[in-house]
Amino acid sequence: MPARLTGHAALVTGGSSGNGRAIARKFAAEGASVTIADVRENPRMGGDPTHELITEEGGDAQFVECDVTSISDIHDAVSATVDAYGSLDVMVNNAGIDRQMPIEEASEQDYTLLMDINLKGVYFGCQAAVQQMRAQDDGGVIVNMSSIAGIRGLDNSSLYCTSKGGVTNLTRELAVEHGGNGIRVNALDPGFIETAMTMEDGETAGDILDQTPLGRAGQPEEVADAALFLASEESSFMTGHNLVLDGGFTA
Repeated sequence: MPARLTGHAALVTGGSSGNGRAIARKFAAEGASVTIADVRENPRMGGDPTHELITEEGGDAQFVECDVTSISDIHDAVSATVDAYGSLDVMVNNAGIDRQMPIEEASEQDYTLLMDINLKGVYFGCQAAVQQMRAQDDGGVIVNMSSIAGIRGLDNSSLYCTSKGGVTNLTRELAVEHGGNGIRVNALDPGFIETAMTMEDGETAGDILDQTPLGRAGQPEEVADAALFLASEESSFMTGHNLVLDGGFTA
C-alpha cells in the first residue's frame, strides 16, 4: 500500500508524549512532514524527543515550543509549519489534560486551567488551521482530540466532561461551517488509553477498565491508526463525526 500522507504537512499539538507522539510517528511513517508543537520537548515516558525519533526513523519532523493556552503560540506553530513545509494539510489538536474532582471542590483556577488547555487550545487551533487551509487550493483536514467524556458523564469529571463536550460540538459546527471550503473536521473520542499521563490515576483506570467489554486499555498506536484514517483520503466523505475508540465502554 502506498504511503497515505505523502506530500502532506501535519501539525500535532501535544505531540511530544502519549497519543500525540504516536500520531506524529504514524503520520511521518505514512509520508507526512510533521511539526511537533508542545510545551515540552522531551516525552513524559522518557526516550528521544519525538521529532528526533522520527528523523532517526527516516521521516521529516521539527519541534516548535507551543503553549496552546497562548493564541499567538498556536498561530506561530502554524506559521512554522508552512514556512518549513509549504502548507498545512492536517491539523491535530491533541494537547489536553485531566483533573478529577467533585464539582463542589472545583475552584475557578481549576476550571480556567482545564478550559484553557482542553477547549480554548482546540478552538484557536481550529481557527489558525482554518485561516491557513482556506488560503490553500485544496483545503485540509482537522482532527480534534475529544473523549468519551465528551459524549457521556464520568464520575468526578465535571471539568473534563465540560471541556470535551465543547470539543465534540465544536467539531460538528466547524464541519458544517467549512465543508464548502474543502475542510473536513472530525474528532476522536478515546476511552481509557494507556499513556504516562493516564496511568498516574490508577483508581480511575481500574474503574473504566472494569466496565470495558474488551477488558483492556487502548494503546496510543491504536489511537494513531484512527487518526490516520481521519487524516487520509480513506475518510474523504466523513466530516462532523466523532469517532469512538473505547473498547466498547459506551456500547
